[in-house]
Amino acid sequence: MSKKIIYSIGGIIILILIAAIIPATKPAIVQEQKNNIITEPLKITATTSPETKTAQPEKPTPVTATKTNPQYEFYPVSEIVDGDTVKVNINGTIETLRLIGMDTPETVDPRKPVQCFGKEASNKAKELLSGQKIRIEKDPGQGDLDKYGRQLAYIYREDGLFYNKYMIEQGYAHEYTYDIPYKYQTEFKTAQKSAQENQRGLWSPNTCNGDTTSSAITTTTTLAPITPQTSITNSSTEKYYTSSYRTSKYYYPASCQGWQSLSQDYLKSFDSLDQLLATYPSRTLSPGCH
Repeated sequence: MSKKIIYSIGGIIILILIAAIIPATKPAIVQEQKNNIITEPLKITATTSPETKTAQPEKPTPVTATKTNPQYEFYPVSEIVDGDTVKVNINGTIETLRLIGMDTPETVDPRKPVQCFGKEASNKAKELLSGQKIRIEKDPGQGDLDKYGRQLAYIYREDGLFYNKYMIEQGYAHEYTYDIPYKYQTEFKTAQKSAQENQRGLWSPNTCNGDTTSSAITTTTTLAPITPQTSITNSSTEKYYTSSYRTSKYYYPASCQGWQSLSQDYLKSFDSLDQLLATYPSRTLSPGCH
């Protein structure tokens, strides 16, 4: 056999082998591409799953009532200095409060004698605030402290009594503006006008007639006599008053003005003392009514 024929046969065999190899490798390449297409979304799913988990909304942190309403926290009164100055226990620290917008006759100032209606105002303060808790309201327009380092404030009892205003309205204090107007100036001036027109407390011609600068000695003889407790408690026609508030301790005959300080929301009236004590047996006669 000639070399030419041998070469021709060899070439044909090579071509046949190539033709057999190409179809066998092509599906493998295609299969590999298909595998790549299938696995790619799996990678995406794996990487996005943590993001979906962290995107869940967190529960809001609850806000306490103390943070949202700090102005309604109440503090126990530790001492009544006089009608316009009290000491309060604020979280274990005793702070002195000078009450804004009011001025009562002096009883403790060493530079001055006890002034007209000063003792009455101080006793009224003790009646209203002893054993009580109060909330404190500040006035940004007046600053935090007076020149003696006392905190400036308005105060309210737990039953809602606005002490500053009540003392003016009932004639135990003058309206007092120091330097610049304060938040409740108009309201307090109206309260003083009411006390003056109705001759309450220090505005009475039988007490100070509005002039508290005089000594208390000159006016004590003109004060109305105090009715003995026996005649008060034995009266069968007089009404009696008390407060239904949980911390209330006292009752008041109608002839004793102390009941007028009670909040209208809690005020209870009775036709006799026996009737009152049957409902509130722990009540005792207010010290201001003796």
